[in-house]
Amino acid sequence: MGTDSSIEIPFLDRIRTAQSRLRGLRLFHTHIKDEPLNQEDLADLVLLRLDYITAVVVDKSGLPKYYYSSHVNPSPVAEEPWIVLPKIMPGQIPENFLEEIQELEAEFNRTKSQLKESQKQNRAFLVGAYDPKRAKRSPESSLAELKELCKTADIHVVDHYYQKKAVDSATVIGKGKLQDIMLKAVQKDVELLVFDLELAPAQAKKISDISDLKIIDRTQLILDIFARNAKSRDGKLQVELAQLKYLKGRLSELDDNMSRLTGGIGGRGPGETKLEIGNRRVAERITRLENELKSLRKRRELNRKQRSRNFIPVVGIVGYTNAGKSTLLNALTNSEVIAEDKLFATLDPTTRRIRFPEEREIIISDTVGFIHDLPPELSNAFKATLEELGDADLLIHLVDVSNPEYIEQMQAVEGILGDLGLNEVPQLLVFNKADVLEKEGREKPNLQGLFISAQTGENLSELLDYMEANLFPGGLGFVDRVEDENLLREFH
Repeated sequence: MGTDSSIEIPFLDRIRTAQSRLRGLRLFHTHIKDEPLNQEDLADLVLLRLDYITAVVVDKSGLPKYYYSSHVNPSPVAEEPWIVLPKIMPGQIPENFLEEIQELEAEFNRTKSQLKESQKQNRAFLVGAYDPKRAKRSPESSLAELKELCKTADIHVVDHYYQKKAVDSATVIGKGKLQDIMLKAVQKDVELLVFDLELAPAQAKKISDISDLKIIDRTQLILDIFARNAKSRDGKLQVELAQLKYLKGRLSELDDNMSRLTGGIGGRGPGETKLEIGNRRVAERITRLENELKSLRKRRELNRKQRSRNFIPVVGIVGYTNAGKSTLLNALTNSEVIAEDKLFATLDPTTRRIRFPEEREIIISDTVGFIHDLPPELSNAFKATLEELGDADLLIHLVDVSNPEYIEQMQAVEGILGDLGLNEVPQLLVFNKADVLEKEGREKPNLQGLFISAQTGENLSELLDYMEANLFPGGLGFVDRVEDENLLREFH
């Protein structure tokens, strides 16, 4: 039912009534005025994934005059996501309507069958909004990193959109533009809408109300990757803690009828609602996890004290994600730590020993990679893991010099180290993937640091000599072997 200008479509469940691309529902309604399908009709057709939409125009006596119909365009590259059919008279309605719908579904299936297997699942549309006054880097580089995050999470990116202006408080990019993106996303059979920022709870709800696409933001994506890659008990606990802290402010109460009495006999009012119960259970779980992490932290402190009593120097490898930290650890220690060309391939800290001549050895640790705008939940959760770096005798700041954005990545790592209070720990700047520069014919930047290749082993012996010369008394004197003495950072 509705007015002479619009009707109110009831809430349609996210689960489709048909096991196919279309929902299995058709919308038939009346236009009292003599007008064809309008933009609102066509948007509802696509966003609600209706089989068909038809408007009947009636004459002054209320009898059908003619019909306007439209269905979703099965072509993912067409200019319009719908096909508007010519108007027909009441006596011209075809009788093979169901066959037409089945043929439409078959066309959708044919289009999808032409895709690679990896492109059929978890199809995503990326969305970004960047305020020029606050942006720390270019939208292009930020979206490129988001694509890499999607690749790590096995998400296939179909298309993207970004704008350079202040973020809209309600829908991030504005209601009109959001609807255009939703239409294009449905046309390209996209399941996920991934935003390159952390959505406020109200923004996420507003966007979810417009379409049945799954909405996730940058923080959720990173949390999902961390949850996949966490292997140790400590890592899993910290990821769960970060996820619960993110979830706590986003619990919503879908229906007032879900309220339940929990106060016992004589309880007044509706008692605790489902929302309150959910919040309480999340808070209880967070407290339990924090207590368990405290006990694990004490165990780590005992291990650190044991190493201090044995006078074993500790070296930590830090750097932006995918800088090659695990590859370097493997090359230095002949280990087989997982090293992939993906962001956050390694999550749990890995510790190995390196033995030098004269029965001297050091502990070297690979840590979780850093990233721009690390979600606060993760930053706090992984402080415990990274606090071991505070007792390190040397930090190797590993930089992927082949990445065009390596300067911004260096600044991001230095910012996180400053937030963790690790600026006072002696650091050595090491530029990795120097072999890629040579292969591409690019010159090494004029920067103070040691250029190596963890993949080919280039200059790794110099790196080992440097560590031995500065971590043990009477070392090999690495300074004598380096032409530029400015390479060395001041040690305390």
